[in-house]
Amino acid sequence: MIVEQRTYTLHPGQHLKYLDTYEKEGLEIQRPILGNLVGYFFTDIGPLNQIVHMWGYDSLDERTKRRRKLFEDLGWRAYIQMIVPMIASQESKILIPAPFSPIGGSR
Repeated sequence: MIVEQRTYTLHPGQHLKYLDTYEKEGLEIQRPILGNLVGYFFTDIGPLNQIVHMWGYDSLDERTKRRRKLFEDLGWRAYIQMIVPMIASQESKILIPAPFSPIGGSR
């Protein structure tokens, strides 16, 4: 398993609006397509105004296929237009679990 960690840095004061919009408009589209939601968070200490979410995939190939399918969804494209004005920057990382990781590292 690999984990994609996405971090969105929002414009100040936007995190509650972002979370509300995602819960009402984005989650029901994204969850069945991407499949394995590991966690969804917002920051409270350290760098503020950040949303961090993690999705698990069996491989980079699976991730590519699922993300392609997500962006083919017209509802998802409409949702993206709602949240883009709230986002100042974004970062994506692929995390590979260590062999002893509880979520399934490989040797």
